[in-house]
Amino acid sequence: MQVLASNRAKAGRPSRIGVVTSLAVGAALVAASGVLMYLVFGDHFVDRFMPRGHATTYELIAGALGWTFALTAPAGFGLVGIARLVTGFDRYRARRPRITPAVRLRRAIGDDHVVATGIRLPIDDRVVPELVVGPFGAAVIEELPPVGAVLSRGVRSWEVRVGNGYIRTIENPLERAAHDADRVRAWLSPDDSDHVIKVYAAVVGSDPHVERSKSVALLSPAQVAEWLTSLPPAKSLDAGRRDKIVKQIRAAL
Repeated sequence: MQVLASNRAKAGRPSRIGVVTSLAVGAALVAASGVLMYLVFGDHFVDRFMPRGHATTYELIAGALGWTFALTAPAGFGLVGIARLVTGFDRYRARRPRITPAVRLRRAIGDDHVVATGIRLPIDDRVVPELVVGPFGAAVIEELPPVGAVLSRGVRSWEVRVGNGYIRTIENPLERAAHDADRVRAWLSPDDSDHVIKVYAAVVGSDPHVERSKSVALLSPAQVAEWLTSLPPAKSLDAGRRDKIVKQIRAAL
């Protein structure tokens, strides 16, 4: 199976230098926090600023500054270092390419299939997460949000809690998949074309509260390859038309 990935997705990921810099700075700050804690509490640093007898104004000010440094510097370095490490790990995860359902099962899908991810349709600038081209025509495959993140499931829209804790309203995934299939069909089969390509739609997930519709299949992650194989081949989709479709998809990546 051939995989075509969007260049826009690659361009939007954090740079490797940014990831390494965040992790290195975070590790250095955490290490500095550990060293400071040893110096403060293990090397009796604060004992040097304990007033003895009748302390002068200078000694009192120096003692206050020393105690302030001893109590705040290790924690400050540590907190900033941990924050930088968290940022670095987030950037590292963002650099990893998103594995879509068909790409995840690429070894089980035949060589006569082409999978494209992150296609921005020229007709309305909308992004289709995954499109598979095979002997059957084309198939739009999208994913359900995690079950635990879904707060409400409406006919037209869902409410989902995203990673930063905010609540986001999204289009019903089954409705979105059906609409995306219609858009792909209109894009790959213009009005002046003598061939209308068959475009299927499916959503992948394990949400027990969701049922398949007449136009959209509901699959578990392990059923994607089996579903693609079960689709009837399109007799009118010859090698020439298939290559033309693949070139059209490449141009949209």
